[in-house]
Amino acid sequence: MTEHPQLTIRTVVSPVFEENAYVVAPAGGGDCIVVDPGADTPQIISAVQALGKPPAAILNTHGHADHIAGNEALKDQWPDAPLLIGRGDADKLSDPVANLSAPFGLPLISPPADRLLDEDEVLEFAGVAWTVWDTPGHCSGHIAYVALDLEPVVVLGGDVLFAGSIGRSDFPDSDPAALFASIREKLFTLPDDALVLPGHGPATTIGREKRTNPFVGIRE
Repeated sequence: MTEHPQLTIRTVVSPVFEENAYVVAPAGGGDCIVVDPGADTPQIISAVQALGKPPAAILNTHGHADHIAGNEALKDQWPDAPLLIGRGDADKLSDPVANLSAPFGLPLISPPADRLLDEDEVLEFAGVAWTVWDTPGHCSGHIAYVALDLEPVVVLGGDVLFAGSIGRSDFPDSDPAALFASIREKLFTLPDDALVLPGHGPATTIGREKRTNPFVGIRE
């Protein structure tokens, strides 16, 4: 479990792609959110049920199959929980080619989003204000959810910035220059102690990646 003084953060790692789904709730109890539910839906549902309340929302950072594989199961379990995704990636929910599941022979679709998100929208879920940041590059419609009012700041970052690495930029709607800009011109403006919860691998901080990331670290 990732530690934060104001949040309870449970991570469920789904097999094959080692994708991180997050169940996030206030540390003192309350509604949770589920972020990027992957294929291990029994574990995700169990993590939510352990908190004692249904999710307030299901959030997708982007529409690739490993990050939306659990959308249908969670909507079946909790139909009143709204499903949200960035406007630019909404098409991937219903398109197995665009969401990259078809090339693996396992075409997957998701229920449609209940709400499409745009840059700088603020979502009030799980006792936290999450600001939507457009972070394209890994794919064109990628977004991050940033809790600017927490101490430290929390970034639900998807496949943009990883511990010691960055998201892939070789997909049909990827853009390497946009990916670098999303990291250096947006994420790297956050405080050094900002906690990044990535779509794969361990949590990290903005300061650590500035200092040590071999792809985007800032050399002084």
